[in-house]
Amino acid sequence: MNFESIFRAYDIRGVFPDQLTEEIANILGGAIAKFLGEQCDVVVGMDVRLSGEQLRTGLVNGLVAGGCDVTDLGVVSTPILFFATNRLKMDAGIMITASHNPSEWNGFKLFNQNGCIYGEKMTRIKEFTQTVDVNKPTKAEGKTAGYDGIFQDYSDFVSTNIKVRRKLKVVADTSNGVCGLFAPLLFRTQGCEILTLNQKPDGHFPAHQPEPKESTLGELKNQVIATKADFGVGYDGDGDRAVFVDEKGRTVPGDLALLIFAKDVFERAKGAKVVCELSCSLAVEEYVKAHSGVSITEKVGHTFIMDRMVREQAALGGEKSGHFYFSETKGGDDALFASLRMAEILSKSNETLSAISDSMPQYPSIYGENFPCPDELQSKVMERLKSKFKSERLNFLDVDGIKLLDEIGWVLIRPSNTEPLIRVTAEAKTKNKLQELYAFAKEELNQALTVCQH
Repeated sequence: MNFESIFRAYDIRGVFPDQLTEEIANILGGAIAKFLGEQCDVVVGMDVRLSGEQLRTGLVNGLVAGGCDVTDLGVVSTPILFFATNRLKMDAGIMITASHNPSEWNGFKLFNQNGCIYGEKMTRIKEFTQTVDVNKPTKAEGKTAGYDGIFQDYSDFVSTNIKVRRKLKVVADTSNGVCGLFAPLLFRTQGCEILTLNQKPDGHFPAHQPEPKESTLGELKNQVIATKADFGVGYDGDGDRAVFVDEKGRTVPGDLALLIFAKDVFERAKGAKVVCELSCSLAVEEYVKAHSGVSITEKVGHTFIMDRMVREQAALGGEKSGHFYFSETKGGDDALFASLRMAEILSKSNETLSAISDSMPQYPSIYGENFPCPDELQSKVMERLKSKFKSERLNFLDVDGIKLLDEIGWVLIRPSNTEPLIRVTAEAKTKNKLQELYAFAKEELNQALTVCQH
């Protein structure tokens, strides 16, 4: 079996049943058990994907055969799974999800109480898949149990940390994903009126792809305007991303939303640390420093941000794509918590979300334009670009993709860790410079793609 193609930078992901099957999940369960050691406690959850039941069966059987005791939560969000890993004092948590990928995809995200299991640890698990024998269980097989109190535990946690002070009207597009099970109850507990779009969990994702982006937010924007809501929020399939829409129906970019959260943090904790990734706006670092905070730049991806949040004991973190991380969530990204915190912020202010957004510094940008590139060619394309830029003595960083730096702007060329794509993001303090930087990167990337594909 080919496990090489499904192990990625920070999770395990593939197409069902071409790359992932119940049998492969069984072997993965055995490998994870071998990695953790016998008599470990593992909590398992899944999103609403159609292949989830089969993969859960295989995974749990492999874990139990390997000597792990498994607590099965059923359908939950990824952040609630991470919350449960801590609340129930588990050795590991495993979420069966492919996040925002199309319905035929699925996968596994691995956690311990301090964050993600990735990097060298993931490599060791991959190596164990070659040696584990699922037909020979350990002498002390584990056992399985359920736990139906986790949502109440999570709801209590939210109520302890968030207080919405006045009634708000909210529209939420849950994308037929897991948040449809939780968002309405959480907002109503806070006294909000909520209209939920595409609420029914459905692994076919009939309304649209389970990713909150411009092409999927149209219905949400229309309903926010039509119902005169205070704001809207779009969730992804497993509940770790939130994209906000203001009362005028305008999308609030992720890094701008991060500034709004940062403003709230600095009102409570002067000098707080804020973690952001390479594609976030120049305005984030400028704003944090202007408010006596500490700005920390990290690689794109929830594993890296979570890890840095914990190491730095940061108060807040964020990505332009809509991942938001909080010290209250132990450094984890949580879309439900983020949207309730946004409601709390608005409830304390006399200003609308659009007014708060417009008061924040903003520069022209182009975010995440996709260029198809097979996984096996990504490193070759990036090395070619790096070599050329180095020979031309261009100023760039190569810690996570290639970020070309200009005096008043930048452009980031970065391979996706989850899809066969290379993305280009650019920002500058003038529109002319933005177009210049983007056009240059696009031309160079297309040339490299053409050469490497032939």
